[in-house]
Amino acid sequence: MMREFEIERQFDIKIEVLKANKGVYYLKTNKGERCLKKINYGPQKLLFVYGAKEHLIKNGFDKVDRYFLNIEGEPYALVNEDLYTLSEWLEGRECDFHNIEEVKTAAKTLATMHEASKGYDPPDNSKLKSDLGRWPHLMAKRIKSLDKMRDMIRKKSVKSDFDMLYLKSMEFYKEIGRKGLETLENSSYYDLCAIAEKDKGFCHHDYTYHNIILNDEGVRIIDFDYCKREVRTFDISNFMIKVLKRVDWDINFAKAILESYNSISPLDGDEMKVLYAYLQFPQRYWRLANRYYYNEVNWGQGTFASKLQGIINEQEKFLELLGEFKEEYNL
Repeated sequence: MMREFEIERQFDIKIEVLKANKGVYYLKTNKGERCLKKINYGPQKLLFVYGAKEHLIKNGFDKVDRYFLNIEGEPYALVNEDLYTLSEWLEGRECDFHNIEEVKTAAKTLATMHEASKGYDPPDNSKLKSDLGRWPHLMAKRIKSLDKMRDMIRKKSVKSDFDMLYLKSMEFYKEIGRKGLETLENSSYYDLCAIAEKDKGFCHHDYTYHNIILNDEGVRIIDFDYCKREVRTFDISNFMIKVLKRVDWDINFAKAILESYNSISPLDGDEMKVLYAYLQFPQRYWRLANRYYYNEVNWGQGTFASKLQGIINEQEKFLELLGEFKEEYNL
């Protein structure tokens, strides 16, 4: 009750109903329906996120889950050293990535958001979040870590199903990772980072179906927790992969995303090459293995193995998509 009392006091509301809902809390209050969320990072990062959303709204892009301020004018409540944010409860449904029309709408919304993000100067007391210039290093480091994880398996006397699958598939993904890094190194990546730095824009960094909410008023983007300075092709490739893996790597969805995005804010040839490097890099494979070998999530053995098998089963379709994409856009 102490938590509820503090949240009521700090946000000047009266809570009538509180229900846990998909990692957040639904609140019915005397001032309307609200979304309460516990934040797992510090106030300086939160101020960067808050500032980013306010910047979008100021630039005419108000399709976000705007934060309410507490009685001190801060976008959070502090309860026993835990931070909580309060935003409007958005009714609607998650974007259906199997529906090409909804995917097109989401792509246009992303382009509009990227345009509105330009010129963002974070608040003085916030922590600047940026991945600009980091990707060649990150890719090289992740390729090396594939070897490290293989060496960890070799030292085990009893090997799991996941271990065996990893040993059989690792060289394929290491090779494709090398190709992605090579594409990036032969691109104008650092020039694009310099432009992005000058434009002062940002990326959402988790633009996926459950963060794209559709209702009668249109599209809303929620959960900007990971937003940071970044070249926009990262957001586009990330979104594209999350769609493509659900539609059997159908090139028509990739083309629809680019056509829709370009209708709002066209990508140039240099950006297309960087986008292709991100598509090539086996981020999902690395991430799953990293979670498994470094205990990042508490899934069961079977869950890990079946997820890995799922990624491996896509190999042929994935390579086919990369080939078609390269040909389609003369890369």
